[in-house]
This record gives sequence, structure tokens and C-alpha cells, in this order.
Amino acid sequence: MAAQLLMAPRQFAPLKETGDKTTEMAPKLKGVVFDVDGTLCLPQTYMFVEMRSALSIPKGNDILAHVESLPAAEQEPAMQKIRDIERTAMASQTPQPGLLELMKYLQSKSVPKGICTRNFDMPVNHLLGKFLAGQTFGPIVTRDFKPPKPDPAGILHIAKAWGFEDARDMIMVGDSVDDMTAGYRAGAATVLLVNDVNAHLVEHEHTDLCISRLDELIDVLENGFVGQIGRGEEDADTKGRAKRVLWEGRREGSAQI
Repeated sequence: MAAQLLMAPRQFAPLKETGDKTTEMAPKLKGVVFDVDGTLCLPQTYMFVEMRSALSIPKGNDILAHVESLPAAEQEPAMQKIRDIERTAMASQTPQPGLLELMKYLQSKSVPKGICTRNFDMPVNHLLGKFLAGQTFGPIVTRDFKPPKPDPAGILHIAKAWGFEDARDMIMVGDSVDDMTAGYRAGAATVLLVNDVNAHLVEHEHTDLCISRLDELIDVLENGFVGQIGRGEEDADTKGRAKRVLWEGRREGSAQI
């Protein structure tokens, strides 16, 4: 069997001044893109159960792809059912721990922030207005942008809006395989916000780094982003790594309460 060709772990220079020419020679971070549900706010996964029930489709079927497959006359009524569920759920949105701290840090470092989500615009605007007033995000790519994640088009659209040729000097932060795959395919580094449901994605080939709280990313960026494993490398203890991230995050969270 031929030896597997490995790519070096993704790396960005520290955002703080270090005086270390070795680390400062790494690429500079030029922007961070965030998912919304499960990333900026706590997961509301019950919505997907309600959506599939409303549309009479089984678990595992992509909801937006199903709507797109319907006859033209049926697509808008189906999409309205989805929007109604999202509109109800947005009233109970809860910010992720460390949300504002991370956004203030990125703003202080003049790092652009964008959003790429499969939600429609109302829940996104509600979250930004309620929990992130005064923070600037743009572009904001929502469901109206086609094609949606896991296609990289939305992230690449943000990169071009920021004046970049591609997303290689950007990070995509999310909680789903669609987020990791879209970021990877766009050429961005990827950060998984780990929870009990998605811990298996730590071992996914498209995941560069995992955190259990958003503000954990502050220390990572301050001291220089380095992916945990090289692209294509097989790590036998990735499940153990996920458990450590979750345990350490909960321990730190308990200490702050």
C-alpha cells in the first residue's frame, strides 16, 4: 500500500505581538466566518424534527434539498412551514458561552467577521440585535444564497467581498459536518464547537481544531492557530480528544458560575 501523503496542520500567526519571527512568518488570519444555530447560539435541534414532521420526510433527508426537489408550486408553502418553525424557535435563542467575549476580541484585533448559515434572515437578525448589538458582521450569507452549505460558495462569496481571492487565510467556525465540509472545500481552516451530539466530527477529515466554548478561541488566536492534525492524518485518539475538550470546557464553565 502506498504511503499516505500528509498535509501540514493549518497555522496562523499569533494575533499578539510575540517578537518570534518563526511564528510571525505563518500566514496572517484575515477573517472568521460563523455558522448561527449551534454556533453563535445554543443548538435548537428540535427544530429539525419539527421541520421533517411538517414536511413528512424521514430523518437523514436534507430539508432544503427536499424543498428544492418539490414542484415549483409547492416549494414556497413548504419553505413557509420551515420559516414558521424558525420564527417560533428564535424567541428561545440562548447565546453560546463566550459569545460576546470572542466577538469583542476579534473586533479589537480588526479581524472581519462574517456569517454563513442555512437559516433565513429573521432569526439571524434577531440574534445579532439581542445579543451582539454594536458588533459588525458582513457579509451575512443566509438561506437565500444558493447553493447552501456544504457547498463552499457562501464562504467564497464572503472571501471575495473582503477582497480575497480565496478563503485560505480564513477560519470557518461551526458545529456541523456541513460547516466543516464547506470550510474545508473553500480552503479555510475549520473549528468545530463540540457538544455531546457532534463529538464524532472531531475525527472528521475536514475538522482542523475543536473547542467547547467560543471564548477558547481567543487564546488559540492570541498565541497562534495550529491545527491539531495534518490533513489526511489518522489519529487513533480523536474520540478521546473530543471527550477532553468537552470535559475541560465544562470544568472551566463550572468555575465561572
